[in-house]
Amino acid sequence: MPTILLTNDDGISAPGLRALAAALEGLGDIYIAAPDRERSASAQSITLLDPVFYEQVAEREWAVAGTPTDAVILALNRLLPGPPDLVLSGVNHGGNMGENVYYSGTAAAAMEGTINGHAACAISLVGRRANPDFSASAAFARTLADLALTEGFPEGVMLNVNVPADWKGGVRFTRQSKKITRNYLQDGVDPRGRKFVWLSEQKRITDVEPDTDYAAIFAGEVSITPLALDRTHTQSLNHLSHWAEKLRRG
Repeated sequence: MPTILLTNDDGISAPGLRALAAALEGLGDIYIAAPDRERSASAQSITLLDPVFYEQVAEREWAVAGTPTDAVILALNRLLPGPPDLVLSGVNHGGNMGENVYYSGTAAAAMEGTINGHAACAISLVGRRANPDFSASAAFARTLADLALTEGFPEGVMLNVNVPADWKGGVRFTRQSKKITRNYLQDGVDPRGRKFVWLSEQKRITDVEPDTDYAAIFAGEVSITPLALDRTHTQSLNHLSHWAEKLRRG
């Protein structure tokens, strides 16, 4: 039986993670290592200046007092009996598209699997409605996981998967969108007179390019974006190489 590691950034008790675990039953030996509380937007951060506490909360399940990346590192190096055949992060409550990929703890946890040489996917349910139904996105993750285990992954590539809340059955492989949101800061003052802002975003729907993750979601289709571990822009290696002589010392 294949070994499958599940994680997320919404916390070990999150309904999306629970739906994913239930959907994968029978596909392999399922292990869960996830933050002990919500750690959304933690990106690829790791804990360096404090100890990372962890606790076994059920058979093959551990709650980690750290970031999603901490949880994956701990699982790969301490908790699992051997290397996983697949790492799945999610199902996240809320989409992870465009520039949000850089901030997402969900995507980061999957990328940590990729960094360590394992096939990995991040799965997100797009939309922030209360009490979402994760059944369709979890079922899709099961089908995707089965295919991934059978056919394998390109080396150094993870899949960033976004499932619309009202999925119509279609699937697109997409590019990561450019930033189509603008940062929105809502000002306030606390009881002690200290100023603060709430950070959020607003989308500019008219800026969506047709072959991107957002375009697929707006069409009611699943978006699957392959993300490469190597972020080198090879064209710039040639375009900027003449700078080396101008920057050389002495």
